[in-house]
Amino acid sequence: MKLLSAIVPCYNEEETVADFYTEFIKNEDYFKTHDIAFEILYINDGSKDRTVEEIKKLHEKDERVHLVSFSRNFGKEAAMLAGFQHAKGDYVVTMDVDLQDPPSMLPEMFSYLEQGYDSVATRRVTRKGEPVIRSFFARLFYKLMNRISNTEIVDGARDYRLMTRQVVDSILSMPEYNRFTKGIYGWVGFETKWIEFENVERLKGETKWNFWKLFLYSIEGITAFSTAPLAIASVLGVLFCFLAFLFIIVIVVRTLLFGDPTSGWPSMMCIVALISGVQLFCLGIVGQYMSKTYLEVKKRPIYLVKETL
Repeated sequence: MKLLSAIVPCYNEEETVADFYTEFIKNEDYFKTHDIAFEILYINDGSKDRTVEEIKKLHEKDERVHLVSFSRNFGKEAAMLAGFQHAKGDYVVTMDVDLQDPPSMLPEMFSYLEQGYDSVATRRVTRKGEPVIRSFFARLFYKLMNRISNTEIVDGARDYRLMTRQVVDSILSMPEYNRFTKGIYGWVGFETKWIEFENVERLKGETKWNFWKLFLYSIEGITAFSTAPLAIASVLGVLFCFLAFLFIIVIVVRTLLFGDPTSGWPSMMCIVALISGVQLFCLGIVGQYMSKTYLEVKKRPIYLVKETL
């Protein structure tokens, strides 16, 4: 029999752990008829509630339920990597525990693997239930990424993805510290079938992704898969050096022809503030890339495991 490993990151999800398990095993008849065994890998990302206890209850009832528990919160990217590293399956699927990634779609996803695809990915066609401003910036991010990066990132792409072992091994061959899995999927390539579905709201609890966390995550993605911001900073530097040179010529000519009856303090302060702002902006971009390099060269582990079942 083939083995399916389901990777399920969890952070303060005591209310949804059991519900996810109940929905997932509804596919058990399909798995049996297609000679597929399964394991569910709950990755506890440093939860502060009773998430671990709820997972242990499921493990006592069903040994196919496994737990990898972190020593603290390391983030979803670290949780997904831990899942890939602990998964033993011939097939691997990543899913959210809040049931926004419907387990009922798995039979359809497997049908495309049988047709020869290497992975089956999902994307939302609507953002129903999501704040308007958040949706606007999300779409803007995907447009920007696809313009400045050679790695294709599909708008509305979810982390819900079914992959063959070959794809997972390729992902594991990229041990970088600063991880942006959506970009990694695009970078490794392979033939991917995209399935569209309407957005499903959380069954219980609240999302752990606020606007600020998503903003930082978008910066992670841009700096991980594009060097265009560095080129933009360089172009801005050259442009403003040229403008400053022209401005100096204008000032010299005006002073020689007409003198300088006014002090010129307001215009000077405006120009200094503008150029200083551009310099700080460019330094900030360079600093982002330097910080990523700094974290990479330290070679710290991406996560630490406290407990496994």
